[in-house]
Amino acid sequence: MKIKLIKIIQILFASLILTGCEKVIKEDLKTAPPRLVVDASIDWVKNTSGNEQKIVLTTTTGYYSSEFPGVAGAVVTVTNSANSVFNFVEKPGTGEYICNNFLPVIGEIYNLKIVLNGQTYTASETFMPVPKIEDNIEQNDKGGEVGDEVEITFYYQDDASQKNAYLSSVTQPHTVFPELEVEDDEFTNGNLNSESYSHEKLKARDKVDIKLYGISKSYYNYMFKLIVASGNDGNPFPTIPSAVRGNIINQTNRDNYAFGYFRLTEVATKSYTIK
Repeated sequence: MKIKLIKIIQILFASLILTGCEKVIKEDLKTAPPRLVVDASIDWVKNTSGNEQKIVLTTTTGYYSSEFPGVAGAVVTVTNSANSVFNFVEKPGTGEYICNNFLPVIGEIYNLKIVLNGQTYTASETFMPVPKIEDNIEQNDKGGEVGDEVEITFYYQDDASQKNAYLSSVTQPHTVFPELEVEDDEFTNGNLNSESYSHEKLKARDKVDIKLYGISKSYYNYMFKLIVASGNDGNPFPTIPSAVRGNIINQTNRDNYAFGYFRLTEVATKSYTIK
């Protein structure tokens, strides 16, 4: 099953500005107490060591705010099944926690632990593999829904020996943020899978950067819910937007839950220049 989310600005918290003919209208809204937001994306790009990794801690903020405050003073660690501990050290004033000696292993189970203000947050996830992106990227100048857009198609070979799920990310000069799509192999197990992407402004010499992530089924379900909640799933009768919780658990106080997800993925990359 495939589902797409277009122009993710902040996956969990989108800002909405209502614009009239002459002025911006803002409603007075109550701001809930801030919650921890965890961006713990451990991504291992193929043919790299993967030793440098980053986890970002922020908090929720006001509906109209464009900034998400960084969180300082946390103790952040990731541990593998052999009890090797990888320390993520705070970069002062940024909310970024850096590890320079991470050891990525496909199929390994890792455990995240965050200690902050007397509370302990945890998550567990398996490091997922990804196939390479094949070299034969195809271009079609009559793509898109009405045949007036430049479209590219890339391919990757699904592993028939296991159930797989994927996240694809496409970046190009005419959008500020990547366009994301999730897909599983429920109906394509063992196939040479294809993904197509088009945009009305793509032109010759534009560079398109493609990333393909191997993701767990639980992360696929998480992203699926986010896309449906955002209203970008193509459904003419979308569900009411709601907060989607990931796999981060507050072991001290379950009611004070955090947003975000701890994922570990191998990443295949490929660039293509429009002809």
